[in-house]
Amino acid sequence: MTLGYRLGFGLLLLGFHTGRAAGQAADQQWLDEKMGSWHRAASRAAPGHWGIAVADEDGNLLWGLNPDDPLVPASTVKVFTTGFARSVLGGTARRPTRVVGAGSVDPTTGEWIGSWGLELNGDPSFERGVGAGPTLYDLALQLASAGIRKLTGPLNVQSADGPADAVYPTAWSRHHFGRLFAPLIGPITLNENLVWIAVQPGARPGVRPRIVDESPAGVASLVAVKAVTSAGRRSSLRLRPRGDGGWTLVGTIGSRARARGLAAVVPDPKIVLNAAWTHALVRAGIAWNPAPFIGAPPTATPRVLAEVSSPTLDSLASEINRRSLNYGAELLLQWAGGRDTPASQLTRHVEQITGKADGLELVDGSGLSSDDRVTARTFVSYLARFPATPEGRNFPQLLPANGTGTLHRLASGFPGEGVVRAKTGTLARVANVVGYLGRPDGVLLVALLYNGPRPWAARKAEWQLFRKLGGNGVIIPSDSLPDALVPHFGGDEETDFVPAWPVDSADTVDTIDSLPAALRGDTTPPK
Repeated sequence: MTLGYRLGFGLLLLGFHTGRAAGQAADQQWLDEKMGSWHRAASRAAPGHWGIAVADEDGNLLWGLNPDDPLVPASTVKVFTTGFARSVLGGTARRPTRVVGAGSVDPTTGEWIGSWGLELNGDPSFERGVGAGPTLYDLALQLASAGIRKLTGPLNVQSADGPADAVYPTAWSRHHFGRLFAPLIGPITLNENLVWIAVQPGARPGVRPRIVDESPAGVASLVAVKAVTSAGRRSSLRLRPRGDGGWTLVGTIGSRARARGLAAVVPDPKIVLNAAWTHALVRAGIAWNPAPFIGAPPTATPRVLAEVSSPTLDSLASEINRRSLNYGAELLLQWAGGRDTPASQLTRHVEQITGKADGLELVDGSGLSSDDRVTARTFVSYLARFPATPEGRNFPQLLPANGTGTLHRLASGFPGEGVVRAKTGTLARVANVVGYLGRPDGVLLVALLYNGPRPWAARKAEWQLFRKLGGNGVIIPSDSLPDALVPHFGGDEETDFVPAWPVDSADTVDTIDSLPAALRGDTTPPK
């Protein structure tokens, strides 16, 4: 292991004493006793196929059970996707969104004479709400500041690296199609390709309720309100998709009910983009006539008229891991590996880092596919070796800390936040946890993979093990906290753009790590 990586864990390694070798036997006996008693209880509570590897910070296996059995990894794949994207792009890379065009501004009328279009490149944070990422309104304001007051011509959409579209990944089961955690993936991305509205009851029973908030901004124009206000506090609202790409709000909301939030997957992102762009231009004071432009076509090479950028890759990756955001992980994979064979490139990256190919098969970047396979030994090898590469500096800091994100149920039983840095993985028959555990005598690398009929019992047992091993743990340090990790999306999991009202959705959430924070209700499963 390189000196740089050891310095990254410096606070722990300074605690090593010269007599550590003499104490290794005692440490191993302690670990054997802890793991043995835990596994006996865990296998009774959650019978199934367990693959377990516990290693030291160099990746040397200290305790294992079926460590070479390939199992379904679920969202723990995001550990690899994060490292791959960092290796290819660097932690400070950003994803741009632009208005491009060729022509000039009429100084008298403020009309743009020439061609123009939007270039979307799959920024996971785009149009996620005020303060959460760049928006179309930011672009429109830049156009207005350049003197543009009128645009003519249909909305042309392009991407810098392929078709400007968003599709459902072929590696994902059709069973997930249309569910909130599995939206369309591609360069056209607004609010994670989900729509969200907040609905308030009317002034009295019998009148229409009102849409009082929306995301992305402007999407309310695509919602026809057919619901009515009823007496009392009970509500039953639904967003029913229409054939034209919009929705109809149906059902009832009690006159004394709190505002309700509703969410839906976008079936055609271009329709939502058109509505959101119209809204942004109106706010910026720009008139838009979508009729074809009549006049001499410009001959100049298109140039950037307005541009916004995503937060850094490290900031995006930290958020994606903390929320276990399938959508964001797939966009990171496409950003780093292109759109043709990104999963194959991801697999080669893991093989190169770990030196292991047996039992490894990756078909997506999020882990939502049940065709992915990884061994516990591969995970701990990656956790040890990737931070030793130049691109792996501070890698553990990109994973959720105990008490945050999908590790929010690990808030108690530790000396502080950051003793654990780990990633969960959850599907209908999968409950995995992979990551780092700081202890006074060094960092433990832990991979707990469970495939079986009782995933929630397995997850409970996994949390118990982390508390057993980390009750006297120490916070995993970093070389320093780089600017790339300064949060862009607010604080804890429960404060990221969470509305002050419940969210209604017909979506079933039994096969995911977490929904987007704005859409999270009481039905989100424990992680």
